[in-house]
Amino acid sequence: MDRRRLLGLGLSAGILAAGPGQTAAQGAPGDPRAFDRLLGRYVRLGRDRIHRVDYGAWRANAADRTALAGYVRDLQAISPKGRTRPDQVAYWSNLYNAETLRVVLEAYPVKSIQAIRPGLMSFGPWKAKTLRVDGARLSLHEVEHDILRPMGDPMIHYALNCASVSCPNLPLRAWRGATLAADFAKAARDYVNHPRAVQTTGKGVRLSSIYKWYREDFGEDDDAILRHLSQFAAPALRGVLDQRPAIAGYAYDWDLNDLA
Repeated sequence: MDRRRLLGLGLSAGILAAGPGQTAAQGAPGDPRAFDRLLGRYVRLGRDRIHRVDYGAWRANAADRTALAGYVRDLQAISPKGRTRPDQVAYWSNLYNAETLRVVLEAYPVKSIQAIRPGLMSFGPWKAKTLRVDGARLSLHEVEHDILRPMGDPMIHYALNCASVSCPNLPLRAWRGATLAADFAKAARDYVNHPRAVQTTGKGVRLSSIYKWYREDFGEDDDAILRHLSQFAAPALRGVLDQRPAIAGYAYDWDLNDLA
């Protein structure tokens, strides 16, 4: 699809002034409380401080699998155009997370989301065009890279969950535009202060591969990445980062964030 058309689904509309009635009414299609109920039922904080999903129980509950598919379908029927920038980011992030869960549940049991390959040459499900918004067929890849990332806010990397252990936590409730800044800041703190994001070593710090793959989103060089991390680090870790240690490497665990 034309990149300009994809941008038109999110970026240009986000600049417009918000009008009344742009937040989903209670009980209306796309009501975030529908996603809240499902996340609250199946997402748990593990002893390792990672939000893990009880995919086995969710897969076994046909009604809740249908409810998730219905939520994804309802979101696709809502146009994000004309909403405020925070409402748009919340919309696309919820759609991404809910569709990722739907895809994993459809394939479950799997050890990793990378094992879900719609085509022979596929590397995970991300490029399959399983979504349609405002008449445009979209993949998860396009939602992330062609709609959300061009908005220029690195905080979206703490909003999206790829169903993997090393990903920032899947939220316990749907994102909402009204509380987005505070919620994203908490998500960043939870991630940055976990070893899967930053580990100190004798040679410096080992970081999540997110800060390598999306390096340009966090800054122009290693110093900018360390400054970003320092904003969300607890005092002990901030003291380390403020010394500007060398980045000693990157790591990422693609195992499924499965409660089992």
